[in-house]
Amino acid sequence: MPRVTVFLNGQFVPEEQAVVSVFDRGFLYGDGLFETMRVFNGRIFRWEQHLARLQRGLEFLKLNVSLNPANLRDVADRLIDENQLPDSLLRLTVSRGVGKRGYSPVGADKPTVVMSVHPAPTLSAQNGWKAVISTVRLPAGEELATHKTCSKLPQILARMEADAAGADEALLLNTEDLVVEGASSNLFWLEGKQVCTPPLPAGILAGVTRAVVLEICHELQIPTRESALTARQLPGTQGAFVSLSSLGIVPISSLDGREMPVSPVTTQIAAAYQDLLRRETR
Repeated sequence: MPRVTVFLNGQFVPEEQAVVSVFDRGFLYGDGLFETMRVFNGRIFRWEQHLARLQRGLEFLKLNVSLNPANLRDVADRLIDENQLPDSLLRLTVSRGVGKRGYSPVGADKPTVVMSVHPAPTLSAQNGWKAVISTVRLPAGEELATHKTCSKLPQILARMEADAAGADEALLLNTEDLVVEGASSNLFWLEGKQVCTPPLPAGILAGVTRAVVLEICHELQIPTRESALTARQLPGTQGAFVSLSSLGIVPISSLDGREMPVSPVTTQIAAAYQDLLRRETR
């Protein structure tokens, strides 16, 4: 097996030495943030957008850590090269570090910074994903949900339901009974010629790939709209798809065992995404 190198608190170390204290607040409370970025042809796709989202999250959590984007990019490029993974996922994790016992972050002034690379996944189904509606609910209007925090228990529980049902993804509703996002993805659906997606205040993550989809639609002159719908309404649309950094655009082929149409618009957006990925990582 090839040796795996990880970046941990300023040092490049073998994977087996990349350990964090059991008193780290990221481990104890999920007190941290992370970003997962697509690497293609050895280059990181939309690095700046991921770093900008991370910075917004750090400010929201009042997590005081100085991250030099240029230095981080050098670290990322070295990790990709040393691990020989030009087609991969890069994960950057920042936790508040070790502090005193209890919820108060007072004294936790040495954040933990970890960066690692992993082989890129492959799409589990050529014609799209099977999805189920989860019983887990997300709070509507929760600003914390727009940041990619290390606390993902609702998404984990939802994904467990998908696994138990033999599905690829779980779609979550918020406390207003509106479909808002997937356990690991943002949600889109087609209404006539419009591409629709829930607004951020519905309680969803501000996905980087979600923003790319809206950008692609603008370039292709496909009308978009931020709106909401119920789980009962979703099967009546002209198709649905999800977006995520690891796989890009994935159509929903069925929902709770009921077949969903795959819109030509979804296929067009997915092709445009792959073209953009290739162009920006040349």
